[in-house]
Amino acid sequence: MTSYANLPAPSPEQGLNRYLQEIRKFPLLEPEEEYMLAKRWVDHQDAGAAHKMVTSHLRLAAKIAMGYRGYGLPQAEVVSEANVGLMQAVKRFDPERGFRLATYAMWWIRASIQEYILRSWSLVKLGTTSAQKKLFFNLRKAKSKIGALEEGDLRPENVARIAHDLNVTEDEVIDMNRRLAGSDASLNASVGSDGESTSQWQDWLEDEDADQASAYAENEELAARRAMLLRAMDTLNEREKHILIQRRLQDEPVTLEQLSEEYDVSRERIRQIEVRAFEKLQARMRELAREKGMLTPA
Repeated sequence: MTSYANLPAPSPEQGLNRYLQEIRKFPLLEPEEEYMLAKRWVDHQDAGAAHKMVTSHLRLAAKIAMGYRGYGLPQAEVVSEANVGLMQAVKRFDPERGFRLATYAMWWIRASIQEYILRSWSLVKLGTTSAQKKLFFNLRKAKSKIGALEEGDLRPENVARIAHDLNVTEDEVIDMNRRLAGSDASLNASVGSDGESTSQWQDWLEDEDADQASAYAENEELAARRAMLLRAMDTLNEREKHILIQRRLQDEPVTLEQLSEEYDVSRERIRQIEVRAFEKLQARMRELAREKGMLTPA
């Protein structure tokens, strides 16, 4: 596969605005050209063809990455993760299926970003329900859609609307909004840190129009991850499994004190078992993801 080191890389030193200007220099591909490049990669492993497909879609990766801004993580790293997902999409793209690379790549880009966020930020626990994860990743978009961009608590009618649209409770909406409030970024703020940009964050918002191909891929990915979680849990012994479930997979986690009394050991011992079990689970999840081609090999 084309080397990631050969691609433009966003960095805090460089500034996102400069990176976004740099990737705009790469031309977009016409359908016929994209098809021929993809065939050269599939049939002959032509790294030059793959590199051209990747660079022509860096703008798409950046646009999707901007839709995941404000989660307390460096935006440059989120964009980099989007690029990793893009490379995986190019690696697996089959031009004979009849749809464009952008349609296929959207899922890989989103999956790479979401995996990075879930891996890096403890706000979303492994045991969070699918509805809560949907709320986590879509609250800002939902607020933008109904014009609820004010800081602080949402108005009751907006809470009700978002809860209905995302199929979660009103209390979950209020709680998540408060937990994310400290990292919200203005949609009208300029992109980049050099002060010269005329582009705003809202110009890079993720397109909400989903097509059938990407929606189907997302549903397949969710089902696959659920199955992987169940398989990965089998690597734990009964005590590890019970402690992990009680500590990480409950909406209201059991305290270390409660579990220490149940097992007649110290709280520190319970904490050690919990950490070890979680590390074992993560390692097994990564193994299974690599087997299925859902994670970039280390």
